[in-house]
Amino acid sequence: MKKILLASSILLSAYSFAQFNVKVEIPSYLSDSEIYLYGFNGSKEILYSKAKVSNNVASFKIDKQYVGMMRAFFKKANSSVNMVSENKDINFRIDLDSKNKISNVTFQDQANQLFSSEVESQKKQELILPALIQIKDYYKPSDQFYSSLETEISTLSNKDVSAYTDHPFLDFYNKNQKYSVQEKGVELKPEDFINFYSRSGEYLETSTILKPSLINFLNVSKSNVEGNVDKLLEAVNLETPRGQTIMSELIEIFNTYGMDKLKDKYLSQANNLKCTINDRLASTIQANKNTEIGAKMPNNNFVNAIHTKAKSLYDIKASKKIVVFWSSTCSHCEAELPKLLEKYDKLKAQNIEIIGFSLDSNLDEFKNKANIYPWVNDSEGKGWYSSYGDTYNIVATPTYFVLDADNKIISKPNHVGDVLDYLKVN
Repeated sequence: MKKILLASSILLSAYSFAQFNVKVEIPSYLSDSEIYLYGFNGSKEILYSKAKVSNNVASFKIDKQYVGMMRAFFKKANSSVNMVSENKDINFRIDLDSKNKISNVTFQDQANQLFSSEVESQKKQELILPALIQIKDYYKPSDQFYSSLETEISTLSNKDVSAYTDHPFLDFYNKNQKYSVQEKGVELKPEDFINFYSRSGEYLETSTILKPSLINFLNVSKSNVEGNVDKLLEAVNLETPRGQTIMSELIEIFNTYGMDKLKDKYLSQANNLKCTINDRLASTIQANKNTEIGAKMPNNNFVNAIHTKAKSLYDIKASKKIVVFWSSTCSHCEAELPKLLEKYDKLKAQNIEIIGFSLDSNLDEFKNKANIYPWVNDSEGKGWYSSYGDTYNIVATPTYFVLDADNKIISKPNHVGDVLDYLKVN
């Protein structure tokens, strides 16, 4: 009996500390790049490892079991590679184009070869298949080209899924794409989505399907969004990690789309839960507390600040502060920030300062754009992986806050015009 228990203990220990490696052959241009590997919890990306680079090979070591989608981010190229983890070693090579962007990815393992083929097939189905169907109408069935078109249409329309049987995650991903694709989601009923969330196995949270499928669920529930959300949350049980992750996703979706009444309702419900709260929902609750009217905005230590010698947000003294989260690649920012620039002298005359936090991933692009504006600007150079998202509940750019002299949030304007109206600057 002791031997059996000992063997079981060893097996359990090996399972608990399962690990795998990801190795990437990279061009020499990326040998000095920071390279990160992320996994997923719903729409939240979790940093699993930073690469060690040697002899043009970037190596990641994963010390915990993980099955699902992963993403490698190559900072210098500002490009990413999506892949599938089966808790096994992954090896691939990347090539760059003339602009040093990733142009080709070659995987060695079967799972990622299948996944790459699936992605390519989806692109063809979305872009090429509709065109081929239209072109076919211009030919007669007796034409040789008509027969060729029919063959290609048949190939693109019918997938061979037999290869997925040896890859449970890919099988799950393939079978459930219909919930996350808008064109297919509209054909489903709210009950279909509710059954999917409540009956899905362990792969849902790591599949990247959750958030887009929830958006589709809300779209097909538009005649009774609140009622169907209540049914969903009851079905998935808010005392479980899945229920709380889904609630977190919904609160963030409502926040993104300005559905404040629903956001406030379910945020209040989350705050009143008596059970243990998982990290995902706890971070959503905290981010909203950080940015509610009357809250003191959390401080931020500058890392790449320009136009200031201050070390942090709190170091900047003014009767009021306009805090704006923006990006050099954001078209709405391009339209709105010049209007702040036009009024900057008037704002300064009233002892109002502007502090910009950029969600750029390229610091050179950030500085080139930020130097146009005379106010304080800073960026972590991590894009949407900056700390700003979790700390300040940032889901879109530009996002504005108006603070008083004590850094308390006194307004959360939607647009630059609302900022100027609130501050009575004409």
